[in-house]
Amino acid sequence: MSKKQPVGVVYSTNPDFVYQYDVEAEKETLPPDKQQLRVSVEHHHRGGKTATIVKGFIGTDADLLQLAKTLKTHCGVGGSAKDGEIVVQGDMRDRVVAFLISKGYKAK
Repeated sequence: MSKKQPVGVVYSTNPDFVYQYDVEAEKETLPPDKQQLRVSVEHHHRGGKTATIVKGFIGTDADLLQLAKTLKTHCGVGGSAKDGEIVVQGDMRDRVVAFLISKGYKAK
């Protein structure tokens, strides 16, 4: 989620001026059988901790957050979801792939 930036004008002294914003349409969520998710494990840039990363989700932020929540609950660990990827704490690659496949996603 990025902040809305005015298009064309940075500042106006006119009190009746209405800024125009470049509105991005949020992507529609693809059904699970059309999703191509990649699951990997990373240690770098995480303070030496291991994290399982799920990339390639195409859809709304609300659906991404919901999938992340169900994944974290299934694995019993913490994590986060932003910028189209889900981060699950620990090396949960096998559990995550098995869960995604059981829900109908194509995951590797």
